[in-house]
Amino acid sequence: LYGNIDILRPYFDVEPIQVRNRLVESLIPVRMINFPQKVAGELYGPLMLVFTLVAILLHGMKTSGTVIREGTLMGTAIGTCFGYWLGVSSFVYFLGYLCNAQITMVQMLSLVGYGLFGPCVVLMVTYNVHLHSLFYLLWLIVGGLSTLRMVAVMLSRTVGQTPRLTVCGVLTVLHMVFLLYLHFAYHRIVEGILDTLEGGNAGPVRFPRDIPALSVSVPNSTVRSIGASLQMR
Repeated sequence: LYGNIDILRPYFDVEPIQVRNRLVESLIPVRMINFPQKVAGELYGPLMLVFTLVAILLHGMKTSGTVIREGTLMGTAIGTCFGYWLGVSSFVYFLGYLCNAQITMVQMLSLVGYGLFGPCVVLMVTYNVHLHSLFYLLWLIVGGLSTLRMVAVMLSRTVGQTPRLTVCGVLTVLHMVFLLYLHFAYHRIVEGILDTLEGGNAGPVRFPRDIPALSVSVPNSTVRSIGASLQMR
């Protein structure tokens, strides 16, 4: 077990100031795409950003009035955030592998994970200030900057015009649409899941059994038979 932990230690051995700098850099697109840009090979910052996004989603559901029942809401938030991080990273890595992109799976996880810093900022602000115009503005500026950062890195690590358009186009659509989904559709879908689960856990409706009324003549006949036997004796 200790040996397995040592295998993961290099991916989480990072200083706080390095995480801070990488968070800031995730919103600054690189200009030079003629040579491969450096990508951090650590997972501490991306993992913390995923948990931060989970907390922001829970905060947004609480402010909207949704009641947490049996951990369903927390499980859905964790599944959504980790599913996006792992799923998009794996899909884009596979697509990059087909297009001969020079990037490893750990680097892709780090790139997409730090790319979640923009959505965290946008959702944290718009969950407290309910203005659609403000959301669209932050979606274009902050979300666009984080997307451009990832796109620029992938451009610098992919050769060929068509592979670049394919990989960067898919990454841009997935990242920007995911932010729209979290803001507009996530709450409604989770509320629908909660209503469905509550309806399924209600169980079948039970009706009381009809208990027939005891006839009064039964005890009367029993008493008469006992009295007649006593008189015969």
